[in-house]
Amino acid sequence: MAAPRKRRRGWLAWTVVALLALWAVLRVGGLEWGSFPTQLMTVTPYGAGLAAVVALLSLLRRNRPAALAAAIVGVVMASVVVPRAFGADQPVTGGPALRVLTVNLFGRGDAQAVVELVRRYDVEVLSALELTYSVAAALDAAGMKELLPYRVLQPEFGATGSGIYSRHPATELTGLFTPIGHNMPAATLSLAGGRKVELVAVHPNPPLGRKEAEWRAVLRDLPSASSSAIRVLAGDFNASLDHRAFRDLLERGYVDAASQVGQGLTPTWPNFRAIPPIISIDHILVDRRAGVAHVEILDVPKSDHRAVYADLRLP
Repeated sequence: MAAPRKRRRGWLAWTVVALLALWAVLRVGGLEWGSFPTQLMTVTPYGAGLAAVVALLSLLRRNRPAALAAAIVGVVMASVVVPRAFGADQPVTGGPALRVLTVNLFGRGDAQAVVELVRRYDVEVLSALELTYSVAAALDAAGMKELLPYRVLQPEFGATGSGIYSRHPATELTGLFTPIGHNMPAATLSLAGGRKVELVAVHPNPPLGRKEAEWRAVLRDLPSASSSAIRVLAGDFNASLDHRAFRDLLERGYVDAASQVGQGLTPTWPNFRAIPPIISIDHILVDRRAGVAHVEILDVPKSDHRAVYADLRLP
């Protein structure tokens, strides 16, 4: 009886290793397509950990070939995940600072807590997603109107609303791209000294079912970095660095602020007490000519997302 049981365990180990290897190939090759593979990419950091566990268990059961194969898969997956926890070289910049906060308010985020974050971190521009009329009113009642008086708001009664709040004069920017699914306002911010910064509040639908193609279309249509303007894309991208579509966007002239300072593995969703955050889908992207001095991932009561704060240094 021992031999058949051992063979079954061996086949189980090799089946898991084969599935992990397929996952690694899809991730490294950027081959994910369709709803399920696209969602699977979001948890690639856990896939690397799972491969390590399979390698250890296989070794304990003296299945050395399976242990070696799982270890190789784990190393491959870790190679694309671990660097974002160590940061990257920063460009030398001589421009002004720009302190940015983005938060998906979930239609009921604690307005007073958001205003306190704006005050505590001396935020200059806020990208607010899932902004309802009631939350917009609550933010102003809590003091947002005094802290960030300029705004380009497109609130709604449901999750499709978004808005940009700014300390600096803000002018709505139209025609930059075609929003799909959610309102995604863009604005030109006029900083002191005549500097201009373009900011987009990003929030595509998640890549669930038929919306996966729509999600890809939004990421593909977002504006590239420009030599004539400094651009910042801030919001809930419903995407992680393990998505090919998101990496393609970065390759068009941006860096992920959190990854630049070693915070790229800090999860932002879901932020419920019973369920800790497990994936990183909220981001601040900035022109790669800019520097990133500091990033923090912050809790916002009553929202299912954590906020992302970035202290940027403009070129």
